[in-house]
Order: sequence, then structure tokens, then C-alpha cells
Amino acid sequence: MNHAAGSIVPPRSSHALSLPNVLTYGRIAAVPIVAALLFLSDILEFGVWLRWPAVTIFALAAITDYFDGYLARSWNQISKLGRMLDPIADKLLVSVCLLMLAADGTIRGWSIWGAIVILMREILVSGLREYLAAVQVPVPVSRLAKWKTVLQLIAIGFLVAGAAGDAVLPGNTLIGLGLLWVSAILTLYTGWDYFRAGVRHVLSD
Repeated sequence: MNHAAGSIVPPRSSHALSLPNVLTYGRIAAVPIVAALLFLSDILEFGVWLRWPAVTIFALAAITDYFDGYLARSWNQISKLGRMLDPIADKLLVSVCLLMLAADGTIRGWSIWGAIVILMREILVSGLREYLAAVQVPVPVSRLAKWKTVLQLIAIGFLVAGAAGDAVLPGNTLIGLGLLWVSAILTLYTGWDYFRAGVRHVLSD
């Protein structure tokens, strides 16, 4: 097929090995690696140094959360596979890290409730999206929800650094816990917003 002079042919949008999808695969692959490093840092006598490769891999994975979506839109490579895996990768990264941080005592006491709020919201919104997708009702991501995700990832980054971060930046863990609570509050608000929209649709039927 001939194309008009000067026209731009968009790249194929459904290729499983497109760069945006590869970045998403990488984020999923990073989850067990970060979990293993956090586990070893807790059980080994001098394992605290393992927090640094853990936070480095976590940060790289978190950055891909922005670039996979940006590149998919810019290069017209949005695919059904990418749309399915992207939120799964985000939830795996956040949920597994919160569980590991609770297990090693980085998140403890009242801060556990901040993590519980975040996990409950993720499960609630996932179930709601699945139901609404079945009845072909789109659930757009709000700008506040995007900021919530960014703040959540920053908070977890501080907490993954943990004791190793405290040695460089006194109060590192406290900063992470404070940001965790702020993101938990935003999580409650955005979760209620999604839930209200979903309930409104159910009741209208």
C-alpha cells in the first residue's frame, strides 16, 4: 500500500515485544528480585547493604511505570496486552513490597494500618474495574489517583532503603512512613471516588 508523501506510518500497536510492553515485563520481573533482596537483608547478619540494590531495582521499576504508558501513547503502541499487564505490574510491585516491609518490621505498629488501607483499596478497585469492564463501562484514572501512585512509590522507596537509608539520611524511615500515611489518605479518597462511581452505575441498572 502506498502512503501519501510526508505521512507518518504509526508502528504496530499490538506487538507483544514492543518497548512499552517489555518495560512492563521488566517491572513484573523486578518484583521477586526486590522481594528476595529484602528477605536476605533481614536474615543475613550483615545483609543491610542489600537494601541498596533493592531500592535501585525498585526505583528503576517504578520509573518504567511512567515510561511504558508514555511511550505506548507517543508511539501508538497501546495494546490489549499492555492495558491488562500495566495495572497488574503496579499492584504486584506495591503489594509485595508492602508485605515484605511489614514482615521485616520496617512497617510496624500503627503504620501497618496505612499499608492495609492501600492493599484494601487496590483489591477493591481491581474488583470494581473487572465488573465494570464486563458491562463495558470505562473507569478512567483520575489525575489525583496518578499523584497518589507517585507518592506511594516514593514512600515505598524510602522504606525499601530502610536502615541503610537511615545511615545516610537520618530519619529516612520516618520520612517513608509519613509519606505512606499521606498516600494512604489519598488512597482512601480516590478509592471512595471509584467505588461511588461503580455503585452509581449498579444502582442505575
